[in-house]
Amino acid sequence: MNQTIKLTKSVIVVSIAIFCMSTSLFAQSQSDATKKAEAEMKEAFGTVPLMLENYPEDLRASAWEWFKATQSPDGAIPAKYSELISLGVASQIPCNYCIYAHTTMAKMLGATDAEIKGAVASAAGTRHWSTVLNGTGVEFEDFKAEWDKILEHIKKQSAEKK
Repeated sequence: MNQTIKLTKSVIVVSIAIFCMSTSLFAQSQSDATKKAEAEMKEAFGTVPLMLENYPEDLRASAWEWFKATQSPDGAIPAKYSELISLGVASQIPCNYCIYAHTTMAKMLGATDAEIKGAVASAAGTRHWSTVLNGTGVEFEDFKAEWDKILEHIKKQSAEKK
């Protein structure tokens, strides 16, 4: 039994030592990754944006990678429409920072005032009907069954018009 205790203590000590060494190495690589990410941000934006500057330093490089991936012009949703979707969401949160950023970026990407108003109205409509359905306790399975019938009806009407 005494040997088991000694072995357990040794394993704990070695584990703590490995953790301490790996933490300092990890911190160094994180610092390098953060510096690289910040250099990329400055190249892209002329600054490190406040939203990323105020992000925890140990997570900043990962946040930058995620940001770049979600804002890629090569994404499945064209950039202008992605900004309009984000504006709709920001309007519902509501987040003044996001509303400003997504409105100005959408305009820079060619969105018209009518498209901006449409995106916000669409988001408002979603929130409105969500409130009605949730607030009145409509069962989700009942909703799905009815919605599927509505879709079939619309498909049938569309086919008849062709």
